[in-house]
Amino acid sequence: MQYIKRKFKMLLYYGGVIGLAVLCVYLTGCSKKMGNNIEAKEYSQGIFAMDTYMSLTAYGSKGEEAVKAGIEEIERLDGIWSVGQENSEIAKINQDGNGEISTDTISVVKKALELSNNTNHAFSMTVYPLMELWGFTSGKYQVPTKEQIKEKLSLVDDTQVVLDEKNGKLILGNGQQMDLGGIAKGFTSARITKIWREMGVTSGMVSLGGNVQVLGSKPDKSDWKIGVQKPGDKEGNMLGVLSVKDCAVITSGGYERYFEEAGKTYHHILDTATGTPSESGLTSVTIVSEDGTLADGLSTALFVMGREKAAAYWKKHKEDFETILVEKNGDIYVTEGLQDKFQTEERIKIIQGE
Repeated sequence: MQYIKRKFKMLLYYGGVIGLAVLCVYLTGCSKKMGNNIEAKEYSQGIFAMDTYMSLTAYGSKGEEAVKAGIEEIERLDGIWSVGQENSEIAKINQDGNGEISTDTISVVKKALELSNNTNHAFSMTVYPLMELWGFTSGKYQVPTKEQIKEKLSLVDDTQVVLDEKNGKLILGNGQQMDLGGIAKGFTSARITKIWREMGVTSGMVSLGGNVQVLGSKPDKSDWKIGVQKPGDKEGNMLGVLSVKDCAVITSGGYERYFEEAGKTYHHILDTATGTPSESGLTSVTIVSEDGTLADGLSTALFVMGREKAAAYWKKHKEDFETILVEKNGDIYVTEGLQDKFQTEERIKIIQGE
């Protein structure tokens, strides 16, 4: 294991968890210098959707059109997948146990099932009954009894889900319910950047409540600077800054959603093996990948795995992603592909491939 400590200058960052200071949709435009000194028009718009604040920024002559198209796509996908909208595809399936699904839902469910299988179910889209039991879906928090957990845990099993791609149907196991929240935002950000590419946009950023995906590089051809939040830091200080282009940077942490009872903290990342908040020893996992959908799901899965299993998983799949793992004791592990891209004042340990 290699130890590295670096100094850094934070010129610009978009944090791992971004909270917009507005409650309404807004649209702004300004100019940024490009590499050839030609000004690129910047367009930004914010929206509340998928239970979080989001912001989209695109540059160039089609920036405004691209941002509006991205907002429309967010609203469309939210309408399909929201468990809280009774007419959404997912809500109907949760109620009926089965139903017809659209092409987009087929794509995201297929990816979710692949992730579940590849991570030994550390990621699961059928975790919804457990999330509901703990109160993370409603805000009515409680610490369930062992009997309650055991009952709901029996429903968390993605192998019972039947995806019929040919006929566009999905069937859940008896009593099961699903939630795509652990992967939906990553799919959405990837979809938006795909739409932007097709429109001819070459520079932009999608921030979906901590899920950041960037298209190309900044207008001046330099890398985007993405801040990784220091776990649990109430002042919003950064752990460090990633220099990236054309990829997603997604962070999951137990500090994002939690409640306290009898002096103990319970966070929302549940271990599907125990039915309780994960005690893997990690407080934060950041995934960097060209595949936003993969990055979203893995940020949860690796958190549940813990540092050793997460590092072993990366070594088998290092062509697909890089990661930053932060342990409760403060140790920071960074995979070798990021050692020249992650700037921090903290001491880090490099995970090297084999």
